[in-house]
Amino acid sequence: MKIDIIAGARPNFMKIAPIIEAIKHTDPEQNRLTYRLIHTGQHYDKKMSADFFEQLGIPEPDVNLDARSGTQAEQTARIMTRYEKLLLETPADLCLVVGDVTSTMACSIVAKKLGMKVAHVEAGIRSYDLTMPEEINRMVTDSITDYFFTTSEVANNNLRKAGISEERIFFVGNTMIDTLLKNRPRFTPPPIWEEAKLEKGQYIVMTMHRPANVDEEQKLKRFMEAILNNVHGLPVVFPVHPRTAKMLDRLGIEADNLHLIGPLPYLEFNYLVENSKAVLTDSGGITEETTVMGVPCITLRDNTERPETITEGTNELVGTDPAKIAPALERVFNNTWKTGSIPEKWDGKTGKRIAEILKKLGNISA
Repeated sequence: MKIDIIAGARPNFMKIAPIIEAIKHTDPEQNRLTYRLIHTGQHYDKKMSADFFEQLGIPEPDVNLDARSGTQAEQTARIMTRYEKLLLETPADLCLVVGDVTSTMACSIVAKKLGMKVAHVEAGIRSYDLTMPEEINRMVTDSITDYFFTTSEVANNNLRKAGISEERIFFVGNTMIDTLLKNRPRFTPPPIWEEAKLEKGQYIVMTMHRPANVDEEQKLKRFMEAILNNVHGLPVVFPVHPRTAKMLDRLGIEADNLHLIGPLPYLEFNYLVENSKAVLTDSGGITEETTVMGVPCITLRDNTERPETITEGTNELVGTDPAKIAPALERVFNNTWKTGSIPEKWDGKTGKRIAEILKKLGNISA
């Protein structure tokens, strides 16, 4: 069975690495799997792409569709037309997509229309918030997926409610946690560690990227003021997109303890997270990583597609009201934040489970 493995954006790279490694290490005598790694080019900044491939030991892509940026429709169209052209020239048997980015949905649609099977890693997660492009990507992808690889029992139940039969659902765990656990001993301090004289447990990490949070000037201003006024003077390290940095500059938001830095490679960013006192974020993936690392996580969203990070992990959903930031931070500083635990099958073996299932599926279809 020839598998197309699709990667397009930073979260994808972390999720495909364990799958590729597991496929490469299966017994060639019993393994009929071959793969073609396709980078859609959705993220093309070096820090967001090449650095991750190098640090995580991902092989060079066999194909780069070079989709680049644009509106949602423009980017989707470029990925679809270029992937279709590739498949018409050199077909595959299975399209394996991960996560919920534009590339995930676009390549799934193309593959399915050309009669290919589709496998979705991280299937079944839902925020039920249709204002999020990612939620639409998840719903569309899962509506045409053949094989569902899930991270939690919550995701399994979401799929069952949608009428997916049990034999198509494979509860395998979380490949992003495979990558985290494998690379944890290699985490390394970024330049800001020395520049800001950071110390373990004595600074806050912040990430925000959702348009509803960073594109509304006054909301962003209230967020920043609420955070800076309630961190007891500790440094706040904020790897920030240049667009957001310009807005912060325009709003005149600055403080001696606020450190705005560019996007960080995987090993450096997670070093910061692991050694921080707490993380404030509107990302979904980071809430999974903080759960495994036992770091308090304050999520600035009204909903989450990863409820297990709340019910079991160290994450709490405080919403998008800046007034709720102060009480949350106070619990961090009072050391009354919950301890949390690690969800089932988030054990570093998910990639191997997926490879074994793919091998069986390949033997069935052979």
